Amino acid sequence: MDSVRKALRAGDVEKDGYGRLSCTACDEPLSTDNDPDQVGKVRVCPECGTEWKELG
Repeated sequence: MDSVRKALRAGDVEKDGYGRLSCTACDEPLSTDNDPDQVGKVRVCPECGTEWKELG
């Protein structure tokens, strides 16, 4: 699982003017899948299921 920062650099994820993240392959906004036992958030594309870790 890559980080959101690496995905932004690679062009796999894009950020709009309001800071919302979306998957470039599906053009879908990313949802958040939080696990309270882990540090950071997991961002998930609801269409293709790809996950990226967002460190806070």
